[in-house]
Amino acid sequence: MAVSGASGGGQVLSLDSLVRLRRGLRTDAGGPRRLPVPDGMTAPLGCDAVAVPARFGPLVLPRLPRVGCVYADETHWWWIVPADSDYALEWPAAVRYMTGAVVLDTPRLIHRPAGSVPYTPPIPLYLALCRVTGTTPTWSRQLSA
Repeated sequence: MAVSGASGGGQVLSLDSLVRLRRGLRTDAGGPRRLPVPDGMTAPLGCDAVAVPARFGPLVLPRLPRVGCVYADETHWWWIVPADSDYALEWPAAVRYMTGAVVLDTPRLIHRPAGSVPYTPPIPLYLALCRVTGTTPTWSRQLSA
């Protein structure tokens, strides 16, 4: 696709460039935003987020062997997990799984792990959330005949 200026010269913009420009124009405070990965960290597996009511956050932290980046506001805590961590998991009803780590709120970073990877391991997080919410893990439920 060519975009022409007033002088008649043209500049070629790819579809990726146009999408990036469009996303860059979003400045409204109420619109969806990705949770930022802190400077110096990389997310080689992509990022999703697990949102939990804030009352569960302090109960989950001590149950995890490793805690990645955690964001919070008055109502929710979000854990960064690798993309597609919802595959074959039925997260507890009180939990929201956010593909792409896109949130409507503007939470603050409350925990940053040592190292360069922002992830909380999803299976221990899932089990801890099942425990604090009183939910039976999917694989432990009885199959009906």
